[in-house]
Amino acid sequence: MFSRRHFLQASAATAAVLAARPAFAENAPGVTDSEIKIGQTMPYSGPASAYGAIGRAETAFFKMINEQGGVNGRKINLLSLDDGYSPPKTVEQIRRLVEQEQVAFIFNSLGTPSNSAIRDYLNENKVPQLFVATGASKFGDYQHYHWTMGWQPNYRTEAAVFAKHILASKPESKIGILYQNDDFGKDYLSGLKDALGDKNVGMVVKEVSYEVSEPTVDSQIITLQGSGADTFVIAATPKFAAQAFRKAYDVGWKPVEYVSNVSLSIGAVLKPAGLEKCVGAMTGAYGKEATDPKWKDDPGMNMWREFMAKYMPGADTSDANHVYGYGVGLTLVQVLKQCGNDLSRDRIMTEAANIKELELPTSLPGIKINTSPTNYYPIRQMQLERFNGTTWELFGEVLSG
Repeated sequence: MFSRRHFLQASAATAAVLAARPAFAENAPGVTDSEIKIGQTMPYSGPASAYGAIGRAETAFFKMINEQGGVNGRKINLLSLDDGYSPPKTVEQIRRLVEQEQVAFIFNSLGTPSNSAIRDYLNENKVPQLFVATGASKFGDYQHYHWTMGWQPNYRTEAAVFAKHILASKPESKIGILYQNDDFGKDYLSGLKDALGDKNVGMVVKEVSYEVSEPTVDSQIITLQGSGADTFVIAATPKFAAQAFRKAYDVGWKPVEYVSNVSLSIGAVLKPAGLEKCVGAMTGAYGKEATDPKWKDDPGMNMWREFMAKYMPGADTSDANHVYGYGVGLTLVQVLKQCGNDLSRDRIMTEAANIKELELPTSLPGIKINTSPTNYYPIRQMQLERFNGTTWELFGEVLSG
């Protein structure tokens, strides 16, 4: 099913792009006639270990692709190493992948601090750092970091979507924000304020940060409650987002809640927090929610369910990280397909920057992936959704930040 719908589907725009490509260069390290070796780091341990589900989903996804014949006759060999969400460990593992394992490129390594630690090294060595698993806006800087590209909507985009909704629905809001003290959290903070504008920036009555090394954010929640905030923006990774939901509920604080898309997983965040403690929370979505009855008979999600049943039996299908891994895997397949037999690092990066109107089976209707040599933000639209105690329910229109 996947082969029919995606391997054989090529738009006129894509065909035109391919026709304009230069002659072949030498293939990247890790590329043979039968294999493309790629690498990544994932936090299989440490404070962000919930995201390990992404690496497991991608490993399973490429197993499926390989059983279907690979891409242009080559199997994809993904080496996925644990970095514990620790930048020094990320550097160590990435150097191993590039210098010892000789991977063709780095794919979807996770984390803002982790990817920040390796960006200079990879760009200096002209190794693609492709579809990084973070929405920090810095990873779309095509002018200074040609070899680094994001995938998901950047955090400023989502914060702007939240701000637009707050201004439209409750313009007298008093906003408190919990944010991770790095580029991830700071993007939300600045994006929110920028979208509110000078006239409304005073709506933000309290900003509280946390370090990933902290055991809990309980004290931060008490501080935010004490500020009088009636609207709560949670710019946190899964462990801390779950703690924030739970503590706010347990102390009787009942603000309107917005949570980062990176922590929307029912299985990894809302269940640990307590589903009843998250009712009414909102987030920005670009992918379909597996638990939403709306997609019960959706062909695209049925493809994903078949994949999960065969390649990840027993895995939690309420964990949105599995949908994420599948979607970004499909995006990479499209890039490699466009490369044909020219798998030089330069060609791989060129094709990553020439994705046209790619609509994934797991993406919300109307959301398409587009890149160009001057736009390294593949997904730039989102739709708001609200948690009803069982699943996320979409509402409103598809928005751009």
